[in-house]
Amino acid sequence: MYTLDLDLLRTFVAIAETGNFSSAAKAVFRTPSAVSMQVKKMEESLGRPLFARDSRSVTLTEDGERVLAHARRMLALDRELVAAFHPQTMTGEVRLGLPDDMAEKVLPDMLRRFACTHPGVAINALVDNTGPMLRMINEGRLDLAVVSRLPSQVKDRPGEVLFEEQLVWAGCKSGVAHEMDPVPVTVWDKSCAWRKAGREGLEDEKRNYRIVLESGSLAGQKSAVHADLAVAPIPRSTLGGCIVEVPVEAGLPRLCSYQLVLVTGQNLSEAALAAADHMRASFADGALAA
Repeated sequence: MYTLDLDLLRTFVAIAETGNFSSAAKAVFRTPSAVSMQVKKMEESLGRPLFARDSRSVTLTEDGERVLAHARRMLALDRELVAAFHPQTMTGEVRLGLPDDMAEKVLPDMLRRFACTHPGVAINALVDNTGPMLRMINEGRLDLAVVSRLPSQVKDRPGEVLFEEQLVWAGCKSGVAHEMDPVPVTVWDKSCAWRKAGREGLEDEKRNYRIVLESGSLAGQKSAVHADLAVAPIPRSTLGGCIVEVPVEAGLPRLCSYQLVLVTGQNLSEAALAAADHMRASFADGALAA
């Protein structure tokens, strides 16, 4: 009877959650070659391929999906057992704010990291727009928040830069919205850096435009773009499928980059400081890679 040690299972889960060996190697503090050897050992022990590989990523096979559920359960039991004999000294709650588009991409990785190292601390996550989150930081109702800003907003929105990316005009593939006059635009709320970049670009070039949809989520913006009802100023990494970058020939102004910054409240607890470190680590490991 073969047995699988927990180190193999941790590596396996890390690959499944990150989608590639390099990111998983960073998560488990091993080299990519060592990770590959661990996967080979697991697959030989079980007699089944667990991952389907291509040049850029790996995906779970049907057998891999079965193993993943058991692996997570076994690792959770291991953490529970260790915690029973080594109670955590750090407890409490961390109030964290994230914009809608970041919650799906960044929050799972950050929560997974934090739960492993600080099981006694609860994360109270709020998904909201930049304006409300900045007010809550100033009022002491949030400990940490990740907000967007343009390079021109550094003084108004001071914080630690976690990520920077080019903004582009998004349109529907083979669509005609960008040809209309005035050009229809969909944007977030008035505190959104993407909105500010788009409007300023259009106004600087004296391009006629009208806002046809204001949405509090990236999904809402994409719906209007997908229906070819509007174009939208969004990060390049969010393009995909039928939503493509509007061609340069359309004459829309080139947009600037935007930044995601970590904003912190006053007198942070030890738990909040630890959560901030985990947020930095999630971005450093390419949580928003296209």
